[in-house]
Amino acid sequence: MDCQHYHIYTERTDVSKNMARFYALEISNSLFGETCLTRRWGRIGSRGQSKTHHFAMEADAVELFLKLTRQKRQRGYRARAVR
Repeated sequence: MDCQHYHIYTERTDVSKNMARFYALEISNSLFGETCLTRRWGRIGSRGQSKTHHFAMEADAVELFLKLTRQKRQRGYRARAVR
């Protein structure tokens, strides 16, 4: 089972609040063929934290990917080149 590659890296910075955050999303396949959505977040320059969601169908992973992307854009995160 092949899935489409989805990946986005966003950042939100505000010097006046000493805010420098990142949020990254990626859809991939697990070793067992499941579709996985991995979220990573934290302060820019740190490893941050991560959470992985497993889905039976790729469409469900894409739906959550788009929902989270919209939420982050509304909060001021903007896409950046992957580092």
